[in-house]
Amino acid sequence: MTARRVSGIASASGPQSRAGPRVFVRTASPYRRLAPPLRRAALATLARVAPHVRGDLTIVLAGDGFIRKLNRRYRRQDRATDVLSFEIGAGCAAGEPFGDVVISVETARRQAKQYDADVRTEMLRLLVHGTLHLCGYDHKGRTEAARMGALTSRLLQTLQSHV
Repeated sequence: MTARRVSGIASASGPQSRAGPRVFVRTASPYRRLAPPLRRAALATLARVAPHVRGDLTIVLAGDGFIRKLNRRYRRQDRATDVLSFEIGAGCAAGEPFGDVVISVETARRQAKQYDADVRTEMLRLLVHGTLHLCGYDHKGRTEAARMGALTSRLLQTLQSHV
């Protein structure tokens, strides 16, 4: 999905190397503790599937109300969803926008219970999923869905042991 920047919440970003992409996490204070592992997971995902990206990725941790508004505006679906990805630019140069990944923490919590997983694992899964969308992966067809699902699983296995 192509759109302009949707993040407008306080940043929880830290210093990062300019050799690779920068990842910013925008969130309300209750979720700040999730910023470091999500940032590391985003960098690891980009390094694996889009090593050419040097630009900026923003992760927005939001509630169901905010993501529902975005889903209604950009996808014409009037309901909350778990994750949305917004392609902003190519992100090939340092400082150039790459994209935004918006995750509903409320939906992630519900899904974690459904999947008998912890919230951190579900948030990582949603981040990987959203980042893969920014990198051109999709799951509209059966083959695409299988490919994206397998890649998500492999990345999560790696992340669980390193993040």
